[in-house]
Amino acid sequence: MIEPKRDKNWKTQLHEIIYEADTPAGKLFDIILLIAIIASILLVMLESVDSIDIQYHSFLNISEWVITILFTLEYIARIITVKKPFKYIFSFYGVIDLLSTAPKYLSIIFVGTHALVALRALRLLRVFRILKLARFLGASNNLTTALKASRAKISVFLFAVIILAVILGTIMYLIEGDKNEGFANIPKSVYWCIVTLTTVGFGDIAPQTPLGQFIASVIMILGYGIIAVPTGIVSAEYSSQNNSNKNAIPDQPNVKKVRLNSQSCSNCLKSDHRDGAQNCYNCGEPLHNN
Repeated sequence: MIEPKRDKNWKTQLHEIIYEADTPAGKLFDIILLIAIIASILLVMLESVDSIDIQYHSFLNISEWVITILFTLEYIARIITVKKPFKYIFSFYGVIDLLSTAPKYLSIIFVGTHALVALRALRLLRVFRILKLARFLGASNNLTTALKASRAKISVFLFAVIILAVILGTIMYLIEGDKNEGFANIPKSVYWCIVTLTTVGFGDIAPQTPLGQFIASVIMILGYGIIAVPTGIVSAEYSSQNNSNKNAIPDQPNVKKVRLNSQSCSNCLKSDHRDGAQNCYNCGEPLHNN
């Protein structure tokens, strides 16, 4: 016998709006939230410009307080609409939401801390769920797996680069040390070697002798070769992951199938449920299907 569909209470309806993006109301809420986050970050950036802050300080300050209060109400709503509030509070997004709300209040006591509201940029990670970009996460999963698989090779390579930098830095100290104040000691010489190997070249230290300049040229050329090595290691592992991927989408061979449903469990906050799922795959709690 099919049970009649129960009317959703206000907490359930609010939970769907705040935590899910499959409903029109939920998607609208998240889009408004993203706009508010971007506006808040822009306000902080503008406030850091003295000429703008002097002229529009009151407007910027009031606008930031309005957005902060809205974020505070949203944070409280997220807590009261889940069955296990501490699960959300200590989750990744819960901590980010708190850190992005607190700085403006802290600025009342500690001057200058309001600039930390730039942490709200981390909340833009929700755009993956809102814009259905999860379908491309298969490629990012392949890259993550490739990085993990090649970490031993990359570690050995980096250790070899460090040894090479120490040796070449010491040689440059022996060549340039007496005639060049920039190479006053071995640590500074090793620092110069690392900067040169990475092709950054700050220019704060430069060899003066012909032999030192020749070795510097060799190090610069080595730098380009060194950049290519870890790239090749990761690329090989990434190709291996793609070739062994049996769950690829037919018309997109490099993209894994992933769950696109944004429905969130009100008990354990797990998302990415299969379309049409009746229960949470993690805790078994019934889901509030539309």
